[in-house]
Amino acid sequence: MTSANLSFRQCSVSDLDTLVKISKDTFVAAFEQDNDPTDFREYINKAFSRERLERELQNPDSLFHFVFEDNSLVGYFKVNLGTAQTDVHDEKAMELERIYVLEGHQGKQIGAQMLQYIIQQAAERKMEYLWLGVWEHNPKAIRFYQRHGFQKFGEHPYYIGTDEQTDWLLRLEV
Repeated sequence: MTSANLSFRQCSVSDLDTLVKISKDTFVAAFEQDNDPTDFREYINKAFSRERLERELQNPDSLFHFVFEDNSLVGYFKVNLGTAQTDVHDEKAMELERIYVLEGHQGKQIGAQMLQYIIQQAAERKMEYLWLGVWEHNPKAIRFYQRHGFQKFGEHPYYIGTDEQTDWLLRLEV
C-alpha cells in the first residue's frame, strides 16, 4: 500500500454536476449489492438529486470537499456543523456525514489521509469531538473507524427507501 499525495478543495455550487456524479457513483459501488433495488433507486434519486445537493452546498454549515491525487479526483467528503448535523446537534461537535474514495483508488491509504485531514479541520475549529453514523452491516468501515480511535456511543435508524436499517453512531474526541 502506497501513501498518496493528496490535495483538498471545498466544493461550491459550480461543482454541482461533478458532486452529483461522484456521490451517486461511490454510494452505488459501496451499497447497491446489499439493498433492495427499488428502495435503493428511490434513495439514490432523492439523496443525491441536483436540487438536494445544491441546497446542501448552499448551507454554510454543510461543507463538501473534493479530494485529488495529483490532479485526479479520487474521492470526496461532507462534514456538518451546528444545525446541519443530522443527529447530535452539538455546537462543539462536527459530523462526518460522508467519506468516499472512488473504487479505482482504494487501497492507497486515501481514506486514512482524508480522515486525518478532517480531524485536523475539527481541531482547527476547536471542536471537542467528531462523530459519524456507519451502517451496522459494514464491518470494514467499522474496523477502519475503530482503528482510528472512534468508539460507539449509540445507534439510530437510517432509511434506504422504505427499508429501515441501523447505523452505529461513533465518535472521536478531538
